[in-house]
Amino acid sequence: MTPLAVLLLAVGTFGLRLSGPLLADRIELGDRARRLLSVSATVLLCALVATSSLTADHAFAGWARPAGVLVGGALAARRAPFLAAVVAAAATTGALRWLGVD
Repeated sequence: MTPLAVLLLAVGTFGLRLSGPLLADRIELGDRARRLLSVSATVLLCALVATSSLTADHAFAGWARPAGVLVGGALAARRAPFLAAVVAAAATTGALRWLGVD
């Protein structure tokens, strides 16, 4: 990636982040729009988790990684401490890989 492309991405990212506080007083969102924005952020995060946990090098990542994500997600849903969920997810993935489940 050329330095110009990196600079343009940095300026664009900074501009998008700055636009929120600058436009917050000028734009009034309704309740429905706020709900949709909240849901869209959740959907985007879930899509990112699914993509990164199920694929590796444009192919299925194997069963160990999704199993670890499932354990971490279950613990997070039960409001376990973040560190415990991450350690349990990593331990599950590591144990399954050690057992030969890839």
